[in-house]
Amino acid sequence: MTNPIGRALARAFFGLAFAADAGTAAAQTPPDAKRGEYLAQAGGCVGCHTENKKEAVPFAGGRALKTPFGTFYGPNITPHPQAGIGRWTDGDFIRAMREGNGPNGAHYFPAFPYPSFTRITDGDLRDLFAYLRTLPPNARPTQPHNLDFPFGFRFALAGWKWLFFTPGPFVPDPKASAEVNRGAYLVQALGHCGECHTPRNFLGAPRRDRLLAGGKGPEGKNVPNLTPTGLEKWSDGELKEFFVTGLTPDGDAPAEAMAEVINNTTSKLTPGDLAAVIAYLRTLPPLPEEPKK
Repeated sequence: MTNPIGRALARAFFGLAFAADAGTAAAQTPPDAKRGEYLAQAGGCVGCHTENKKEAVPFAGGRALKTPFGTFYGPNITPHPQAGIGRWTDGDFIRAMREGNGPNGAHYFPAFPYPSFTRITDGDLRDLFAYLRTLPPNARPTQPHNLDFPFGFRFALAGWKWLFFTPGPFVPDPKASAEVNRGAYLVQALGHCGECHTPRNFLGAPRRDRLLAGGKGPEGKNVPNLTPTGLEKWSDGELKEFFVTGLTPDGDAPAEAMAEVINNTTSKLTPGDLAAVIAYLRTLPPLPEEPKK
């Protein structure tokens, strides 16, 4: 009879070989810029990277984000070689999204939601980068952040990352359905919904015990609870209608920030992806509302 340890080693060897071949094949698959356009919509990239003016050039940067630490400005991510990301390689882009570091190794401030984007798969990142490279280059210079002392020191971000940042792509829950896992990926990674809908501690890190339970948004405004506690009175059909048109069951309209998310992101999702998002939100543990301060 064959040695069981030998059989186990053989299975491990062939499993590793298969994984290596699969990874090589994935790396050799040409990136799909058209699919990347959809991913950019699902990620709401145009919102943070476009100045809030009617004549603004999409993705050329300039959007101001006011926070308790100061004001951040979205950078130019068009393929301009000096003002944008035209000189970036695939590796530079993946490192920025996965690790929160620029091509020169500098830490990015987590106002850029890499704590969520780190979960995006390599294949999706390559498709997304391929789409960004199809944009018209724009020479608008990236505006420096205006941060209060001492929050502008990038070297301190190494400690912040050590405390609060776990890099790595999304890992599906083997106990959940494919639809729920797809919804989790869209909400946690591409959609980065927790960046606004999860309250933060005094150092600006999302509170893991209050995932998607609402609270104060980045600009100090109240944002709703997306756990079943906050959505219990909404049917799936009403949620879908809201995500597509922005209309609530009572006929109200959302706040300006959410209206932009609906216009740029949720209304662009395929019916299957929208249903997956709703299915995932239904599986969250219900968390009570915290007292408004």
